[in-house]
Amino acid sequence: MSLGPVMLDVVGTELTADDIRRIRHPLVGGVILFKRNYENNAQLKALTASIHAVRQPPLLIAVDHEGGRVQRFREGFTKIPPMRELGKVWDKNPKKAKALAKDTGWVLAAELRAHGIDFSFTPVLDMDYGDSLVISDRAFHLNAHAINDLAFALMQGLKKGGMAAVGKHFPGHGFVVADSHVSMPVDERAFDQIAQHDMQPFRMLIDEGIQAIMPAHVIYPDVDDKPAGFSSRWLQKILRERLGFNGVVFSDDLSMEAATVGGDVTTRALAALNAGCDMVLLCNQPALADELLENLKWTISAQSLSRLARMHGHKHPPTMDQLHESAEFVDAVHQVAQVGMAEGELFT
Repeated sequence: MSLGPVMLDVVGTELTADDIRRIRHPLVGGVILFKRNYENNAQLKALTASIHAVRQPPLLIAVDHEGGRVQRFREGFTKIPPMRELGKVWDKNPKKAKALAKDTGWVLAAELRAHGIDFSFTPVLDMDYGDSLVISDRAFHLNAHAINDLAFALMQGLKKGGMAAVGKHFPGHGFVVADSHVSMPVDERAFDQIAQHDMQPFRMLIDEGIQAIMPAHVIYPDVDDKPAGFSSRWLQKILRERLGFNGVVFSDDLSMEAATVGGDVTTRALAALNAGCDMVLLCNQPALADELLENLKWTISAQSLSRLARMHGHKHPPTMDQLHESAEFVDAVHQVAQVGMAEGELFT
């Protein structure tokens, strides 16, 4: 059975009969994990092994594990700093900041891979305008060059840890104040302004080979009256054709408030897939998941399957014990732990 175009969550710390029924459905291609799915390291490893054992090829397993307030697994994992802290280091010492970003990506990826997780939805490529309720310190910087430096270094670190990168939220979620989880953000700026500023980090990372991108649940009325994730203008004309992106496009969560403008859940999923998404996410709504799996009619393309296959984590990753036997890895953990410490301590 090939991978399907839907990514769902699971209820708890081990698979239930309903979880297994859902993730065996041919429309499903991945599972996203949350804080509630984590009890301890051994349990997490057992959960991901049980998800991977359900089907062949194995389902993709993802998580939002960016750092700062968006880090799903904490006990037993290295504390990842919010990306803005790396931006602060870049202001003083770009070379040091890039080295720290690479170490951060490596530690983040290696620890997740050691627990059977294929990839994290990171890095955030949005600009830090200082006003966004949802982006805030998740962004590296306001300077596109700084974002590119740090995101590229983080992407190199993720690759070293056996993991692909996912840039978000195209074409940029940092300017609007509203949080798309609970409302419908609208960015009234002209396309040229967005292209010259917010899109630059995406353009640069596409040129550097980023493997996946997630569009924003934001309406940019100068381009389209639909949110970017439901817009073929944004996803096909601009992202694919103009910017030359050929990786995976993941929708943001279809259960978020900003997604509800797309109609019922099946209509939303179809709108995102028709617009150009390879895989759609639906989280924290088991009843909606059942409705979607019952009603969605979609044949995934060979091109989407090929893109999604590249999101599997590298095989045979080192275990946590093996990682902590590596002096290089232990030093990287120490360096990451320093990020956000007092300036005098960090730069001595």
